[in-house]
Amino acid sequence: MKIFTAILSVLATFLIYQSVTAQDKVQDTSLSFFITSTGSGDGANLGGLIGADAICKSRATAVGHGNKNWKAYLSTQGMMGVSAKDRIGAGPWYNAKGVMVAASVDDLHSDQNKLSKEGSLNEKGEQVNGRGDTPNRHDILTGSNLDGTAFGAGSDMTCSNWTSNDQGSAMAGHHDRQGGGANPTSWNAAHPSRGCSQPNLIATGGDGLFYCFAAN
Repeated sequence: MKIFTAILSVLATFLIYQSVTAQDKVQDTSLSFFITSTGSGDGANLGGLIGADAICKSRATAVGHGNKNWKAYLSTQGMMGVSAKDRIGAGPWYNAKGVMVAASVDDLHSDQNKLSKEGSLNEKGEQVNGRGDTPNRHDILTGSNLDGTAFGAGSDMTCSNWTSNDQGSAMAGHHDRQGGGANPTSWNAAHPSRGCSQPNLIATGGDGLFYCFAAN
């Protein structure tokens, strides 16, 4: 009888633990996605992926969420090229207001995501200027194709893998889902920038901002 009671006790504890764990996962709608409020200040020279990730963590830390595994949504090119979609974890992701912007990587790269001027907020929960605002900052650096994959060898779409503020170009998306370019309503692949310097990014309609995701 004592053995049976002990087994029931262990089973009950396990079920309670599972329930609490599941509840915690459901209720965790804290910040896990944002647009950086500022970039590096040096154009598309972000210090590579490591530097960009550090900027994400720094911005998140400033608003009390630095304990997460923050990754910049940026692709690189070349033999060691990395696709942005493979860097950011599995989701779901929530903005600073607790709104789920995407449930998964597939959802993020579908027409069902909630990325928009209203949904794609910075780490402080503020809207980022878009088309029609002064200044326009809607070009968000990604260096990625529509499906979040890296570009192949050829034209530089990543400003020398995020180390150049001079030569090259960077693929950018429109966080407000409007504007010009080959894919004007795309959040991650609207058009290439005019160049890699801060003045060139600004002239194109951006400010060197990029997306950050918690890859927990």
